[in-house]
This record gives sequence, structure tokens and C-alpha cells, in this order.
Amino acid sequence: MRTLKDIIEYKKDEVHREKKLYSKSQLHELISTIDDPRKFSKNLSSNNQNIGLIAEIKKASPSKGVIRINFDPIEIAIEYKNNGATCLSILTDKYFFQGDNKYIQFVKDVVDLPILRKDFIVDSWQISQSRALNADCILLILSCLTYKQASEFEEEAMSLGMDVLLETHTPDEIEMANMLKSALVGINNRNLKTMKVDTMNSVNLIKYLDKNKIPISESGISKKEDITLLKSKGFNNFLIGEAFMRDKDISKKIKEILN
Repeated sequence: MRTLKDIIEYKKDEVHREKKLYSKSQLHELISTIDDPRKFSKNLSSNNQNIGLIAEIKKASPSKGVIRINFDPIEIAIEYKNNGATCLSILTDKYFFQGDNKYIQFVKDVVDLPILRKDFIVDSWQISQSRALNADCILLILSCLTYKQASEFEEEAMSLGMDVLLETHTPDEIEMANMLKSALVGINNRNLKTMKVDTMNSVNLIKYLDKNKIPISESGISKKEDITLLKSKGFNNFLIGEAFMRDKDISKKIKEILN
């Protein structure tokens, strides 16, 4: 099984290769030709009395292999939209998750929901690349970044009009998120070093989060009881992917978990 360290090292090499294909100035030329970002955080914060669902489009993962064999990101996006998703998350990493950068635009052409680019951001070049790909929000995994890196990446993303989802897994990472500007803070129930999942991680960590932040529980949410527990602890927004991707009937699974 690949570790987070393996993924980050590969990603650094991948970005080094990709930077030779497009300079930052070329990416900014592309950015000037596309529409302004859709407001990811606004969609979530406006749903705080109900449930904000970030529905994830993911074919595979390093720990589970292929999750959805009949994988069509466009069909999945439409089904998510038709069943009440608030925002979408799209895996773009090709090597480990069998994603593709092109999926963002494919999906944007058919649904009007804001899109999170789910990838491993290790270089500021990827911030410009994300906007050029038409992403509305990026993910910063705080376990992979120093505070200085996270702050600089966040600032650059916001300058391009994108929202930033800060992903945490420990009290120290929550503390870092509290010091950063973005209101969106994901608490990952999956330990990226061991890949073990425990939804109690969200329950245990939310108390450390500043009240002006928007908490989002990520990973391991697969049944209505998970939502009931997490809502009772202060969560109104959830990032769910694998539970939907494993079910032949996505619509039925969404209703089963959320209603």
C-alpha cells in the first residue's frame, strides 16, 4: 500500500515535469479566458440549517483499488446534482486515484455546482493550474504543508477567486487551520498515514475548531446514523464519496444516508 509520503514524493516529481509544459504566465493567459469561479463556500454556509453535501467523484484509491468499475464522471455529476448535492469534489490525480484534470471541465459543462479540485497541492504552480482547469476550490492537506506554505498557497488561491478547503486530522492541524484565513475546515476521518478510518475523529476534534469556521466531516460516512451523530456534534456539511461510488444506485444511497 502506498503511503502519504510516497504520494507526495511522486506528486513533486510530477509537478516538476508538468511545469516544463506550461509556465505560470501561460496558465494565467488561460485563466483570463474562463468564467469567474463559482462560490463553493457560499453554497455550504447557506445550507448550515440543513445538510451541505460535497459529493465526490472518485474511481479508485491507493488503499482500495478500483471503487467504481462503470465510471462515468459526467453521469455521476448529473445524478449528484439531481439528488441534492451542494458542491462536487473531483479527484484529478491520475497515478494513484485514476482521476484526470479534464474531468473538471467535463463536469462543469453539464452541472452548475461549484467544484473542488481534490489533489495533492505541493507547489504554488498547482494553484494557477487549478484555476486554469476551472476549479472553484482547492484542497490544502495541512499534514503535507508547513504553516508558511499553507498560508502562501491559500493567499494565492484566494487572489484568483478560489475558495480553499483546509484538511486536518489532528489537534495540531486544527490549530494551524484556525490561524489561516479560510473558513472551510475539513476534518478527515481517514488517517492518511495508516489509511484507517474512524468517524469519531470528527467528533473528537470539532471542539478545537474556532466558532467562525465551517466544519466539514470527510471520509467514512456511509449510513444515516453517521450523519445523525455528526449533526448532533455540530457538523452540517459532509464530504462523501466512497459510499456513493460503491453503490449501483447512487440516488437511492444518497436518500438512504441523508433522509
